[in-house]
Amino acid sequence: MTAALGAAVAGWGMALPARTVSNFELAERVDTSDEWISDRTGIRERRVAGDGETTASLAIEAGAAAIKCADLSPAQIGCCIVATCTPEQPLPATAAFVQDALGTRGGAFDLDAACAGFVYSLVVGASMVAGGVVESALIIGSETITRLVDFDDRSTCVLFGDGAGAVVLTTAETKSGLQPGLVAWDLGCDGSAAPLLGVLAGGSRRPIDAEALRVGAHRISMEGQEVYRRAVRALVDSTSLTLAKAGVTAAEVALFVPHQANVRIIEAAASRLGIPMDRVMVNIDRYGNTSAASVPIALAEAADAGRIESGDLVLMSGFGAGMAWATALVRWGR
Repeated sequence: MTAALGAAVAGWGMALPARTVSNFELAERVDTSDEWISDRTGIRERRVAGDGETTASLAIEAGAAAIKCADLSPAQIGCCIVATCTPEQPLPATAAFVQDALGTRGGAFDLDAACAGFVYSLVVGASMVAGGVVESALIIGSETITRLVDFDDRSTCVLFGDGAGAVVLTTAETKSGLQPGLVAWDLGCDGSAAPLLGVLAGGSRRPIDAEALRVGAHRISMEGQEVYRRAVRALVDSTSLTLAKAGVTAAEVALFVPHQANVRIIEAAASRLGIPMDRVMVNIDRYGNTSAASVPIALAEAADAGRIESGDLVLMSGFGAGMAWATALVRWGR
């Protein structure tokens, strides 16, 4: 087995908006039903950010919980990375607001790889900790993606939700046994598929103007069937490659934490990998697709529920717009 990078998950936390929106509530607005949504996606409800709830405020809450869980002070955090595709504002980075509110030190920056963003950030942060750049790093995935959703578009409004999840990575030392930390990873992107999922207006290519607002170019658009097909393949290929790099089999994975985009994608990928569903973390029914927040929210819930023990191999994988994908295999242990 590949030796782990000495950057262990020392703490975790999550934050969710107060408002819950059920499928029944959406069915009052668009031509859909609870049965139609849950059967095709696995989603029954999602959280939607309200007044005063922003990407930064959710990130701050989740980050504070992770730091407390790690039994550290904010001043001991050497870097803050916020994975998001729904930043607080165009400038500065969302991480600047988070760093200021929490009182962490060192660098602070955002990373945008859409739904794969948290796993990308985890690899970056673990590399910094293992390389001696910092002794600890706060990694957060936070999104208010419903702010980009057209709630009159049945094809997208049923899919997304808001929230944040976070972990603290610290230098890991072990006198005996297996080294906790990042064991193997795979990062990738197929930019030719970028048009399949995105927001067309709001950047340098097409600033938001009256015409963009009229045609809804400032909202999420998606070619659902093609995204689904590519997502299953990316998830299986990336996780398989990561396991091969680590020299382990799927049978050795204690818990699989995939991006929560669609329960059918999760089930198809788990089946092809040979991982039974009782070793897969699924919470899409309660939160929907929270983009970069999806994996860390699921990871935090699994850890709080006692589904992960010291020494366990935890496999995390995200995929989304770009089309970007990222997988990380972590040996659990503080």
